[in-house]
Amino acid sequence: MNVPSDLKYTRDHEWVAIKDGIAAIGITDFAQGELGDIVFVEFPEVGDSFEAGEPFGTIEAVKTVADLNAPVSGKILEINEDLDNDPSKVNSDPYGDGWIVKVKLSKSHEQDELMDATSYEELIG
Repeated sequence: MNVPSDLKYTRDHEWVAIKDGIAAIGITDFAQGELGDIVFVEFPEVGDSFEAGEPFGTIEAVKTVADLNAPVSGKILEINEDLDNDPSKVNSDPYGDGWIVKVKLSKSHEQDELMDATSYEELIG
């Protein structure tokens, strides 16, 4: 199971990479493995704002649909439009080409509430 040490994680199995107040967000390797083959990602609109914990979209696999919950509060700056044509990138490269959205943080202190890699590995066992 791939759990990069330079990322932050949520109990809902999202990862967050924060740089200069911008958070790239995706789902973890564990989550994509549990979901199976990803066939569709429903995105928010660029400019939409969300509070931490609120659903901002959905991810659909062959067998199920799951909510994507905002790990941090902020405004959507960018969506990964490549996933419209190839949602399987979430499966093949969840921490790279499979990122889902980029968010401008509105409450930077929330990043301190996210799990580090060690804590996330303990969560998924």
